[in-house]
Amino acid sequence: MKFKIFLSLSLLLCSSNFMFGQEIKPKYNAVDDGQKVELISRQIVVGAEQPELYFPLVEGKKIAVVTNQTGKVSELTQLKNKYKKNPVNRYESIVDFFLENKLNVKKIFSPEHGFRGDADAGASVKSGVDDRTGLPVISLYGKNKKPTAEQLKELDVIIFDLQDVGARFYTYISTLHYVMEAAAENDIPLIVLDRPNPNGHYVDGPVLRPKFKSFVGMHPVPVVYGMTIGEYAQMINGESWLANGIKCDLTVVPLKNYSHKSKYSLPIKPSPNLPNDRAINLYPSTCFFEAFNGSEGRGTDKAFQIYGSPYLKNMDYQFVPKPNSGSKSPRFQGQVCYGEDLSNTTYLSEINLEWLIKAHRNYEGKEPFWIKNSGEFWIDKLAGTDELRKQIDAGWAAEQIKATWHEELEEFKSVREKYLIYD
Repeated sequence: MKFKIFLSLSLLLCSSNFMFGQEIKPKYNAVDDGQKVELISRQIVVGAEQPELYFPLVEGKKIAVVTNQTGKVSELTQLKNKYKKNPVNRYESIVDFFLENKLNVKKIFSPEHGFRGDADAGASVKSGVDDRTGLPVISLYGKNKKPTAEQLKELDVIIFDLQDVGARFYTYISTLHYVMEAAAENDIPLIVLDRPNPNGHYVDGPVLRPKFKSFVGMHPVPVVYGMTIGEYAQMINGESWLANGIKCDLTVVPLKNYSHKSKYSLPIKPSPNLPNDRAINLYPSTCFFEAFNGSEGRGTDKAFQIYGSPYLKNMDYQFVPKPNSGSKSPRFQGQVCYGEDLSNTTYLSEINLEWLIKAHRNYEGKEPFWIKNSGEFWIDKLAGTDELRKQIDAGWAAEQIKATWHEELEEFKSVREKYLIYD
C-alpha cells in the first residue's frame, strides 16, 4: 500500500477538547466569508496550517493545487509569524499562502462550485484565469472531471485541499478519486492536506450498489462514512478503487487535536447552499429531498434546513423559493411550497428518514413523487440503491428500512477501521 502519513504517537493519543455532544460557541459566524471575523482560540489545527510537515516536500517543485474557497489558512497561525498588534482572525486562500512563501504554484484545479465557490450546484464550471493571482484555473466539474495528461504535463506534485462534509453524494470525494487516478497514471505524487469531517461522528445509510455508481456516488460506502478526506483517500488507495487497481503515491498531512467525536464548526461555508453548521449536519438526511417533486430549500436562506412542495398543502410551514446567490433558478420559483422547517432540529447522529416518509405520505400531486434525471430516478443515485425508493413506496417505516442497512454497515466499518488516522 503506497501511502504516507506524518503522524506522531502523541497525535494518535490526543483528542479535541471540543467533543461531540458538548456545546460549542465559536466567536465567529460559520457563514462569514472569513474576511472580518473575531479572534478565536483554534483547538483543531488543519493540515494546511502545518507547512513544516509538507513544505520540505514541495519547495523548488512545480505544483498544482486542487482547492476552492474552503482551502484557506488563518493569518494568525504561529507558523506564519504574522501576529499583529490588534489581530483579527482572517482567512486567506492556500494558493495565496503558497505564493507568499515563494512556492512555485503553476496551476489551480477547481471542483464543483468553482475556485471561488460561487457556482450553483450542478452548474458547469468554466476554466479560466484567476484574477487575483493570474494562475490558470482548470475546472474539474462538467465534461472534464479528471485532469488530463496534458494538464498535468511538467508538474512535480499535486496538493489537494478541500473541505468535505462527510456525505457520499457531496462531490468533492469524487473529485478526489479522479485526481488520485490521474496522479497515479502520470506518476505524480499527491499530498492531501486533511480537514475535519463535520459529520465524522457517525456512519449510516445504505451502501452503494455498483449499478448506481455515478459522480454523486463512486464507491461502495454508505451515505455517511465517518472519515476525513485524508482517511478516505487512504481507503481509495487501499481498496484498489482506482482504474486497473493502480496506486497513487499518497501523503496525508494529518490534523492536530482531532477525534471523530470532535464537533467542528466550519469557518468557511463549503458550498453556496450549505450556509451554516445546521445545514451541514442536516444535509445527509435532507439531500434526499433533491429527488422529490418539491424543494429542498434552495432559493431561500434555509437550504437543506427546510423542505416543501406545492403538493403538500396539508402541512403548515410555507415558503416561496426565489433566485439567490445559491440558486439562480430554484425549483418552484415564485410558488408557495408547504412543508416543514427543520432548522431547530436536535443535532443529528444518524440519518433521519421520518421527514422523507412524512412528505411521501402527505403528497397530493398529479405528477409522481420521485423525479427523474436523464430517465433515472434521482433518489436511486443519491441513495446508491433503488431499495430505499421501493421501501418508501411500499409504506415501510423508518426503523424497518434502517434495519436492512445493518449488516452492510458493520462490514463497511471493518473495512473503514484499516484506514482511520484518528480515534
